[in-house]
Amino acid sequence: MPVPKLSCAFYTGAATPDHIELAEQLGYTRAWVYDSPALCLDPWIALARAADRTDRIGLATGVAVPRLRHLMATASAIATIESIAPGRFTLGVGTGFTGLRALGHKPMKWADVAEYVAALRALLRGEAVRWEGRSMQLMHATGYLPPLPVEFDVYMAAEGPKGIAAAREHADGILTVNADPGSGWANAARWALGTVLDEGESVTSDRVWLAAGHAAAVIYHLYYEAGYDLAALPNGPDWGKVIDGLTEDERHVLLHKGHLMEVSEHDDRMIPRETVEALTFTGTADTLRARLAELADSGVTEVVFQPAGPDIPRELEAFSRLAPAAVAAG
Repeated sequence: MPVPKLSCAFYTGAATPDHIELAEQLGYTRAWVYDSPALCLDPWIALARAADRTDRIGLATGVAVPRLRHLMATASAIATIESIAPGRFTLGVGTGFTGLRALGHKPMKWADVAEYVAALRALLRGEAVRWEGRSMQLMHATGYLPPLPVEFDVYMAAEGPKGIAAAREHADGILTVNADPGSGWANAARWALGTVLDEGESVTSDRVWLAAGHAAAVIYHLYYEAGYDLAALPNGPDWGKVIDGLTEDERHVLLHKGHLMEVSEHDDRMIPRETVEALTFTGTADTLRARLAELADSGVTEVVFQPAGPDIPRELEAFSRLAPAAVAAG
């Protein structure tokens, strides 16, 4: 049975380096960390701390938002990770669908993301670039910069046709949550949010809701922000009316409360627990193994599991057991 590589993603917090260390012990291929400063702690600090305590696991931003950091600051951050963990860094990058919207701003244009990535690569080859009307170059003192060029893969997080087209032209891989990116990808990663059920466990149990309720809620958030029809989701129209009733300044705050990690009071009240089974990567071990095989057949090369809830180690351990051969091969 074909299986993709198994990686993991983290809602970045103080314990994330410890969880990445465990993920390496469990055999995960790569660890991705979120870059949403209104929601999470700093991803670059987490990656550097994780680099110090691991030897093999890939380290990635999942995903960086160019508008949140100056080009030179990001280039220096990548050089820092390369100095600690040579050859292990991957740049996941996107338009800021969460990182910027959580601040009340619209996502970036893909053309601007592509320009940022091209300039980053040039800087880390040791070249001068023209940025903000000025010439810029890495000018670190002797011994304070890893050997150039610093090579790293770029994955773009895309869900629509413009993003998928940008990833084909400017990236080494693509990250998706729901979209089918089409065929022909050497590297196609798919996010998986949910939980592995214990034997006989109800999908509406308190443990499952704590570990995977956020994964159902984020689909409601996505539908609302993308302008999709909320009637397609259980209780979706009533859920949306509450959001619509807020002022513009309040809306992005309530909408993102708990986003990607826990269920907010509003989501807990309005979203049926039964949605977890239909909307998330949740099921028995056998059910999820079959879903992994289906993803592999569709061209997905890497499944990125984001654990949540009060017991992150339990979630990592349970998911790693779905395809031990694939994990070990990573």
